Amino acid sequence: MNLLDSIVTQAASIAAVRRDLHAHPELCFQEVRTADVVAAKLTEWGIPIHRGLGKTGVVGIVKNGTSSRAVGLRADMDALPMQEFNTFAHASQHAGKMHACGHDGHTAMLLAAAQHFAKNRNFDGTVYLIFQPAEEGGGGAHEMIKDGLFEKFPMEAAFGMHNWPGMAVGQFAVAPGPVMASTAEFKVTIRGRGSHAALPHNGIDPVPIACQMVQAFQTIISRNKKPIDAAVISVTMIHAGEATNVVPDSCELQGTVRTFTTEVQDMIERRMKQVAEHTCAAHDAQCTFEFKRNYPPTVNSAAEAEFARSVMASIVGSDNVKVQEPTMGAEDFAFMLQAKPGAYCFIGNGDGTHREMGHGGGPCMLHNPSYDFNDELIPLGATYWVRLAEAWLAKAR
Repeated sequence: MNLLDSIVTQAASIAAVRRDLHAHPELCFQEVRTADVVAAKLTEWGIPIHRGLGKTGVVGIVKNGTSSRAVGLRADMDALPMQEFNTFAHASQHAGKMHACGHDGHTAMLLAAAQHFAKNRNFDGTVYLIFQPAEEGGGGAHEMIKDGLFEKFPMEAAFGMHNWPGMAVGQFAVAPGPVMASTAEFKVTIRGRGSHAALPHNGIDPVPIACQMVQAFQTIISRNKKPIDAAVISVTMIHAGEATNVVPDSCELQGTVRTFTTEVQDMIERRMKQVAEHTCAAHDAQCTFEFKRNYPPTVNSAAEAEFARSVMASIVGSDNVKVQEPTMGAEDFAFMLQAKPGAYCFIGNGDGTHREMGHGGGPCMLHNPSYDFNDELIPLGATYWVRLAEAWLAKAR
């Protein structure tokens, strides 16, 4: 691998920062300590900062030369509301909070790039280092944009990166088009009429109505959308009843919808509402249907994805740059890609053997209580950030 020596020599100190962040996880919009650490490091290295976008966001501003051109590099900072199983020295010190998605590592990789930029500004223009809060469900990217991210810091493009367990260390993956799905939540409340369970004819039982509805929702996937359009409807919660001998008055269904296009999401919302209302009407029941859109699909622009691929290849070789397989997971960097050209890529986190003794019994997968970020990625990810920014600001418009 063609890594930058200045980053390699400082990798251990940045890894120590990463482990400190891992030990002190903070949930979305609560990243006060994390933002303080980031701001203190950038200030120590002489990089001007701006704080407060999206409540706890931090933007580092690295300028050189006279060009007005600029590019943005983004890392997320928040943790997840889950209990860590690991017992190694840097395990979470806060019960019910854990860096189980590697945002501590994403922050560390961008900090390592910032430390290099502080002394080595081999570009003409501006690099904006975007440390974003609240990716895990809070829509921190959207909040930073609402607070004026792209007005205060005008940039031609924005790039993001996420570690990917199961992919070998030393590999990247990137592709044009949709790479992460949209996410939406739905809730259907079916209102029937309660009765004694031995006399069901005196009531309107919402439970079999709910069962029919769950089955009918799946026909939207199999019969209403084109087979080549990927989508998922998952009913993940069903709540009804309080006693075995009582037909309940109501039943509630909740779940998630994932798609790669807004058009398919629109169709699914429309058909789910129709199915819910008509199924209830057929049984003399009533319902309310709620559909909340969270994140749009993450769609890489073709030119920027190819540009990122070429930078990766210069570092690890073309054979180690894989075609990014789309995943039904969601990512709020999608909001930035709606506003700016750019690309969101994966960097291999390995198979989990990097974890020290004291890790939990589960696999080193995202959102798993035994996960830990692989510190070997820090010099590689940081080198990518530096080379990407340098190449972007050097290329012809």
